[in-house]
Amino acid sequence: MIGETERLIISEFKIEDAPFFLKLTNSPNCIKYIGDKNLRSIDDAEKYLKTKTIKGYIDFGFGFYKLELKSENNRPIGTCGFTKRQELEYADIGFAFLQEYEGKGFGYESSTAILKLAKEKFKVDIISAIVNQQNTNSIKLLEKLGFIYKKQINPFEEDKELLLFAKTL
Repeated sequence: MIGETERLIISEFKIEDAPFFLKLTNSPNCIKYIGDKNLRSIDDAEKYLKTKTIKGYIDFGFGFYKLELKSENNRPIGTCGFTKRQELEYADIGFAFLQEYEGKGFGYESSTAILKLAKEKFKVDIISAIVNQQNTNSIKLLEKLGFIYKKQINPFEEDKELLLFAKTL
């Protein structure tokens, strides 16, 4: 466990979390707003966790974390964290939830804890966020968290531009 909030336990992903990770990354809004990671099996999810998520903890000391709901026997419900992408100047925050847990305040609750962790433990001064232009709920959440819109960017050379937000911690 790397942290907790009133309702959530925040911990690093492990290979054993592959079934949950597969379900999360294939949830409708995750595919629609974050993108299809082409994970179709537990084996695919295990490989992704090992080569991306867990590797991030090793390379940077931080990454995307599993969120477990205390009131439901620590059931995993989503992810929140931050990473350093070569395409962006600053580390960027991200979050995703199983559909049945969206719109219940878990994004704000977990992001607030992650931003505090970024500042206090990892000494991050500025954090960015990239978001799909159609993802109005995430945009509202970023604004509520104090992120400021900077510009449109195309960091991954795809056919759609993303909105770049930033926040000084």
